[in-house]
Amino acid sequence: MKQAICGYHKDQEDDWVAELECGHFQHVRHKPPFFNRPWVETLEGRKTMLGSELNCVKCEEKSSNGIN
Repeated sequence: MKQAICGYHKDQEDDWVAELECGHFQHVRHKPPFFNRPWVETLEGRKTMLGSELNCVKCEEKSSNGIN
C-alpha cells in the first residue's frame, strides 16, 4: 500500500529511515547496486522526496489480514 514520506530520521546504525504518513517507517538506503537512492545522502535530496510514496509493507500485511 502506497504511503507518502512525511519525514526522516537515522537509525542506530546511521542509516536513513523514511517516516510514512501511516506512522510506519521504512529504510531508504543508498547502497548500489542493490539500492540506488542517491537522493537520500543530501538534505536537499531528502526534501525533494517528501510527499513521494513508498510501498508500506506493514500496511500491506494489515490489509491482507483484514486488519484496518
